[in-house]
Amino acid sequence: MPVPPSINHQYATVNGRRVLSAVGRGYKALVAQQTLVAIARSPYRTRLLQTLRASSLALTISFHFTSPLRRDVDGGLKIAQDALCEALGLNDNRIVEIHLFKEQDSANPRIDVLLCPCL
Repeated sequence: MPVPPSINHQYATVNGRRVLSAVGRGYKALVAQQTLVAIARSPYRTRLLQTLRASSLALTISFHFTSPLRRDVDGGLKIAQDALCEALGLNDNRIVEIHLFKEQDSANPRIDVLLCPCL
C-alpha cells in the first residue's frame, strides 16, 4: 500500500473542528481500491473475510520511508488502520495487537501490511 500522508496533512480544521483532509480522504480511497482488488483476486476471499470478521485481529505494518529521519513510525498508523478496516468492512476495534516497523527504501516507499486473526 502507499505510504500515508504525514499527520500534518491528514486532517484539516473546518469551523473549529478537526476533519479528515482531502489528502486523507484520497489516501483512504486509494487503499480501499487496492484492498478490494487484492481481495477480488484471491481464491480464498470468502473464507478469509469470514475468518477476519469472526476473530480478534493482529495488525503488522512495516513502513518503508524514503528517509529514516523524516517520519515517526506511528504517524501513519491510524489512517492506514482505518483505511484497511473500512475497505474490509471491519470495525478497527477488533484489532487487539499491533506491530510497527520503520525501514528505509528510497526507491520504493510503501507500507507492507499483515492483518491476521490472533491465535
